[in-house]
Amino acid sequence: MYNKRTIIPGLIIFVLILTAPIWYNHLNAGAVPKPELPTGYKKCVLPLQEIRDTHMQLLLRWRDEVIRKNERGPIPVDGKKYMKGLQLTCLQCHTSKEKFCDSCHQYAAVKPYCWDCHFSQAQAAKMMKETH
Repeated sequence: MYNKRTIIPGLIIFVLILTAPIWYNHLNAGAVPKPELPTGYKKCVLPLQEIRDTHMQLLLRWRDEVIRKNERGPIPVDGKKYMKGLQLTCLQCHTSKEKFCDSCHQYAAVKPYCWDCHFSQAQAAKMMKETH
């Protein structure tokens, strides 16, 4: 192998630089956020762990069913019926996007594109004030 004296130290330095964020934080990602849960509601449309893991897939499926197939039928949960949709279902219980959605999305460093079309209640109220 050519230049063995420079290649091996170079590879070691490369691996150290590549893994620096991991060992710099001592494998600690920070405190897991505790989003504000809705008061007065005991059940969600899915079990808690499933909603945490797959809520984006659920919202995308609902979007496809409602927009593309015009299937707006309700979802029964313990005798109560919920409509499909972010604003019709989720934001009825989780009224503060900032305290609920944003806390986890900032922790996970994701920017969902839901808010490109949908407005939180605070955003809608602000827009109403500006137009009147």
